[in-house]
Amino acid sequence: MQEKSDSYDSDKEEKLEHHDAHAQHKPGEKSVDYLDHELPPTGSDERTRMEKRLVRRLDFRLLPMISFIYIVNYIDRNGITAARLKGLQEDLNLNNVQYATLIAVLYASYCPAQIPSNMMLNFFSRPSIYIGVCVVLWGLFSALTGVTTNEAGIIICRFLIGIPEAAFYPGAVYLLSRWYTRKELGLRGAGLMCGLMLANAFGSLIAAGILGSMEGALGIRAWRWLFYIEGAATVAIGFFTMWALPDYPHNTRWIQGSERRLAQARLAEDAAEADMDDEDESILHGFKLAIKDPLVLMFTAESVLQILGISFVNFFPTLTATLGYSTTVTLLLAAPPWIWAAMVCLTVGWHADKTGERFFHIAGCWWGAIVGFIIASCTMNLAARYVSLFLMASSFAGFGMNLTWVSNAIPRPPAKRAAAMGIVNGVGNLGILAGSYIWDAKWGPRYHRSFIICIAGLTGSSILSFIIRQMIIKRNKQMLEDELKCITPANKLRVEEAARIEGISFEEAMAKRRGFKLLY
Repeated sequence: MQEKSDSYDSDKEEKLEHHDAHAQHKPGEKSVDYLDHELPPTGSDERTRMEKRLVRRLDFRLLPMISFIYIVNYIDRNGITAARLKGLQEDLNLNNVQYATLIAVLYASYCPAQIPSNMMLNFFSRPSIYIGVCVVLWGLFSALTGVTTNEAGIIICRFLIGIPEAAFYPGAVYLLSRWYTRKELGLRGAGLMCGLMLANAFGSLIAAGILGSMEGALGIRAWRWLFYIEGAATVAIGFFTMWALPDYPHNTRWIQGSERRLAQARLAEDAAEADMDDEDESILHGFKLAIKDPLVLMFTAESVLQILGISFVNFFPTLTATLGYSTTVTLLLAAPPWIWAAMVCLTVGWHADKTGERFFHIAGCWWGAIVGFIIASCTMNLAARYVSLFLMASSFAGFGMNLTWVSNAIPRPPAKRAAAMGIVNGVGNLGILAGSYIWDAKWGPRYHRSFIICIAGLTGSSILSFIIRQMIIKRNKQMLEDELKCITPANKLRVEEAARIEGISFEEAMAKRRGFKLLY
């Protein structure tokens, strides 16, 4: 293995050794340095085969698991919209404003909890345990929703569900960013978002089956059975998650030796810096870096408007019901638009990775949704209105790429990336909090005002996204100028660690860094 660059001073060398020891060993384990395992040269046939094998393992274990959890996440969260069709609102004596509050109150806890949750996820070394415990908790609270008998009880359950659910989506995208390179992340982020779309599709089918066959079983209303069954299944899945979900490249049990080194070297090569935080920085350091970055603030504002524009998701069965069919048929008709949207999402993610472009792939999906809103607000024709639902659902392909774009635009250090993703998605979900009140039943069945608000939201997010694109282009130019002049001590440490992982000199790592660009 090539020796470290002479540019190391004793203090930095001590930090790196401490970081490596902390990252690789658990109490009681035999001390084996993954750097003892040599890697084939970058670009060689053997190296290419090793990378393909590693990515294939991740695609068959990490990606399906988090996508499956996302399906469960959204089925639990949106079960209340299906339950409304089978008497929940009447049984609990809720008016339309109180029902909208049930939708909104989950986001009152979900939004602020995302920021500290993502910061803790970066701090803890076992995301499998952290996320698994959160899955168990939201499944438990979801099941308890079925026993509520009044507004206060169901509001408490909905509020509690939002806290553990906050750990999942930004945490899942962050976990993906710890394994996949920038040009692999778009497709995998799209694969994760397919979990949401399939949840909307199969959640409706599951709800149709339970609501259609369980009414009165053991003297219990069908909508209560919906929460019992879905909540219990989620708790079981949470315990499975603790075993099945991988942790980080440096400590996942089933990644060892040269494959472990390769998992870290790939990310170091991709960003020309090691994917590591400074050892002497507190857990709040990444948060401070994120809130000082104007790019994070722009992404956050854009996310609020975007999520307001797609707030129809929580009322999709209600919109499908405007077609005029029975409850069971309505829930069955709600599935195909989301299956179509999942295919669109994968196609958009694949092409975005292939081209390295982000803005047009994301905003283009929103523009399609705007066309859908216009169609739905202009006609009650059955075919046209159903087509509009397909266009609306496809907007989630853009939503699925958005947090991936944040990761691509704010890659290092990991603590800043984690905090930025928590801020953008957490504050952004205030859009759905406001959106819970724009689908008043009195505005139906045309929902003119609702669609106009959604159009305004997606138009505003498109404008802000274009500004973000220009800011990233400018930042790329500035980065190149700054790199040629100086490099901060923190960045230098990460470049040195990247050189160490890759087995190259510091000068070669710096040359790679000068070619690095943020994706826009």
